[in-house]
Amino acid sequence: MTGITDFESLRRAMAENGEQPEGPARNARAEHLLAEAERLDVPLAVIEALGHQLKVYNYSSEKDKMFVPFARLLRMWDERPEDFDAYETHSLHWVFKWMSAGMLDQPHVPLASVEKWLGEMEHRYRLAGHSERAVRGAEFSVAAHVGDVERAERAFAAWLAADRDTMADCHACELHGQGWWRARRGRDAEALELWAPVLEGAYTCAHEPHTVLASSLLPLLRLGRLEEARAHHLRGFRLVRPMESMRAAYADHVEFCALTGNEARGLELLAERPAYFTDEGQPRSKLEFLSVVALLTGRLSALGLGGQRVSGPAGREWTADELGAHAREEALALAARFDARNGTSYVSERARARMAQEPLVERLPLGVRATRPRPADAPATAPAETPAAAAPVDGPAATDLPSLLAEARRLSDTLQPHAVEAWAAVARAAQAAEDATGEDAALDARDRAEIADHEAMGLGSEGAETFERAAELYEEAGDPGEALAARARAAYVRALGGEIDEALAAVADPYDRVLGLYAEGGTGIPQAAGVLMGRARILMRRVQEADGTADPRDRAAAESAVRELLALVEGRSGDDVRLVARVAEGHAMLAELAVRSGDRAEAEAGAELFARAAAEFVGAGLPWFAVEYEARLAGIAHQLGDHAEAERALRAALEHGGAFLEPVGRAQLGLQLAEVVGGRGDAEEAAEHALEAAHWADEAGAGPTFGAWARHQLGGFLVRLGRWAEAAEVLESALADLTAETHGDGAVVQTQWWLGDCLSELGEHRAAAERRLQAAETARHWPEQHDHATLAHLAAESLGHAGLPGEADTAYARAGDLWRSLGNTHGLVRSLRARAWLALRTEDGPAGARRLMAAAVQECADALAALGPADGTGPGAPDAEGAARGEEAEARLRLVFERGHTHRQFGDLLARSAPEDADDETISGALEESLAEMTEAAAVFVSLGEAALAPRTSAELAAGWLEADLGRPARAAARARAVLRICAAAEARAGAEGADEKTLGERRAEADQLLQAAEEQRDR
Repeated sequence: MTGITDFESLRRAMAENGEQPEGPARNARAEHLLAEAERLDVPLAVIEALGHQLKVYNYSSEKDKMFVPFARLLRMWDERPEDFDAYETHSLHWVFKWMSAGMLDQPHVPLASVEKWLGEMEHRYRLAGHSERAVRGAEFSVAAHVGDVERAERAFAAWLAADRDTMADCHACELHGQGWWRARRGRDAEALELWAPVLEGAYTCAHEPHTVLASSLLPLLRLGRLEEARAHHLRGFRLVRPMESMRAAYADHVEFCALTGNEARGLELLAERPAYFTDEGQPRSKLEFLSVVALLTGRLSALGLGGQRVSGPAGREWTADELGAHAREEALALAARFDARNGTSYVSERARARMAQEPLVERLPLGVRATRPRPADAPATAPAETPAAAAPVDGPAATDLPSLLAEARRLSDTLQPHAVEAWAAVARAAQAAEDATGEDAALDARDRAEIADHEAMGLGSEGAETFERAAELYEEAGDPGEALAARARAAYVRALGGEIDEALAAVADPYDRVLGLYAEGGTGIPQAAGVLMGRARILMRRVQEADGTADPRDRAAAESAVRELLALVEGRSGDDVRLVARVAEGHAMLAELAVRSGDRAEAEAGAELFARAAAEFVGAGLPWFAVEYEARLAGIAHQLGDHAEAERALRAALEHGGAFLEPVGRAQLGLQLAEVVGGRGDAEEAAEHALEAAHWADEAGAGPTFGAWARHQLGGFLVRLGRWAEAAEVLESALADLTAETHGDGAVVQTQWWLGDCLSELGEHRAAAERRLQAAETARHWPEQHDHATLAHLAAESLGHAGLPGEADTAYARAGDLWRSLGNTHGLVRSLRARAWLALRTEDGPAGARRLMAAAVQECADALAALGPADGTGPGAPDAEGAARGEEAEARLRLVFERGHTHRQFGDLLARSAPEDADDETISGALEESLAEMTEAAAVFVSLGEAALAPRTSAELAAGWLEADLGRPARAAARARAVLRICAAAEARAGAEGADEKTLGERRAEADQLLQAAEEQRDR
């Protein structure tokens, strides 16, 4: 049994097949349905089946199959036009346009045949009385394809001048074509202005705004409108991804990735569509796709990644270089076939130009995870624990040893962030000179000491021995004070490795000796300060490692050491930035000790000291050193509730870090700033900071940690902005890395929840249900069950919208049980109402629906009874009692509203419960029951006064229409007049709390319609 027994079953099968995803399976089903139609021996059935086949071929990768069914349809029309009904007659003429475009896409179809077809189309349209608009549009497409600009411009003008009629493409498609030509002619701003109504949703169709979003990407990039381009890519790719027929638009998104530094995402897009390399049904879109594959792989080769494995045609492995060569060869061969057909070189020129494009943006963060590819020998950026200064990319330009020495000393004396690299350059130059001459380079002991000193600084906690070697060289150079300072630095790096007691023992001798040496005039303040700073740092390390449990004596010792340092240096630093930095760091140490005390007043004092330290670094021309303290200040300010100061400090940290911030530091600061800015309600700016944070986290190799959290936050901000498609792409990317172990199950559930909201708004209800059910399953194990109940309820909504009433009812029942256990009557009642509506679509039918809605009414009544009688004693009780009465009154008000809405829905449900083929008595009985519920709803809302003006008038009007349906025009008119009086009274009071001016206007208009209908009914 095929299931196709008559014309109606065939039509249902074709409608069902039309809803299936594009692709060969849908096409094969259409071919089978045509065979079934032929068995029915009904000419119109065959015509409709051929039309269905044409449509699915057109919206697939097998566009080349359209010509055979169309030729058959045209022959049937010429032989027996009376077999075609009005719809199929319109459809036949409509698909002439598809044939024109389809021929143009096939290089084996001669251009003369295409031109002949244009003439045939024009002739048949004229006979049918259609405008030439569609014909001129088709002519424009031919001229634009072959590169005949003059003819294209003429046809374009004629297309726009001709009248729109039923054969014209929809507004969305026409605007796409018009904007495309303007962009092709270099008028990007005009193109985007034309596309605006499509982008804003005013005009849509099966392929729009999909293609407009794709076509807009490069114009936006060329105009520097990067945020819009990013948004259009995320939104547009989501639309294009499931549609097999949109290979050319898909190619636009790959091209966008190649030209914005998002090569890794471009590779991901290639991997998603391996069939696009080989599908032969539409050669022109294959040419477009292969051209951008060559462009993308060319970018990888330019980055030194030609040997990277990439996805390509199935059957073998590909490197970027190999795939690029293959794609280029295939694309140019296809272009040559088109040019041979067209008699021009235009298609090949366009293909070569597309493959040769240079990036329009060095790097455009997208918010989705796709770390930029790097050559194998490129250094990876290691994540850091805290924001810190990084070395710049370039070292000193000088190459001779004396110049290198002078530059290195200048940089180290002024505490520039790349001094370590400068001294390393000196060491390399000296070694090269020694290797070349066989003699020692012209470096004295002081030079060698400073080389060793800075080498040790670059080694971090492994530099103790090198610091000791530097100390020996300083002594050899006659600088005992600097030697002691180097030994103090050696002791400190031992403390960094956890050897704090040993470090204190090691610093004791340099400390005693430097104070005596300084007192005797044997060394200066910088050297003495270096030793005192080393000792203070070690003592601070002991306090830091105690992490809140430090011995008060240790805190006192650290504070004493810091104050001793400040006593030595403060007021004596002059223009020496090294000494200014000692003072600033000392103040930061005191700030940390104050904050660690746990006392609010001390924390506030610590915040002031952190601010002072940061200002001192900035004032000394060392802003990069201020970053850490501004970040600390932001954290303290946030804890103290001073969000404005936290925001200021974070902005300052990002500004002062500049190019010297490590990527992970940028990510952390940007993420904190996003949270602060988002907390004060500016989701737009917060999204920008979260986007930057995600980008820098990926650059730092922290995509699965900081990057996932940043994407989680970014997705949330986009949800708040109602940018559903962008948010969905970002949140799906975040979920790939978010884990309960790293980020907490709350973050995972919230991301799934947001994603479910996005998918629901986008109409992807089955996917929304899956996400909401996943989130509900996790929340099921939480002690507090409100989130679990809410997610179960939302999942039920999605299942209902997805056409799964049985599954939806089960989910609503689960949610209802949870709402009951939580004592949440509102959630319980709403779940019962939803189940009642679903019952109309299941085996339970109207009887089950009535039972569920009646149960919802009873739950409202029970909850109100549980509150007891309303307390009318008024104010005057103590504050606590007054607050309790106020909460009870609010709870009662909400329950009464819920009861009114439930009666209203019960009325609507009853009115729709009678089967379409029911007898008059059954229908009349259902309407009478519905009227009773509507009347009860209106009465409930009346008891609420002006607060319920909108729902009251709505219920009154619904009751009035029911009165009219029951043949009672006088009662219907009375209800209409009552609503008009209510609206007039509300307007006289300059509006009412329960209804705005727009609502009142709508009610008044509907009441007028009801009154007119009642009067006409009475007159009959």
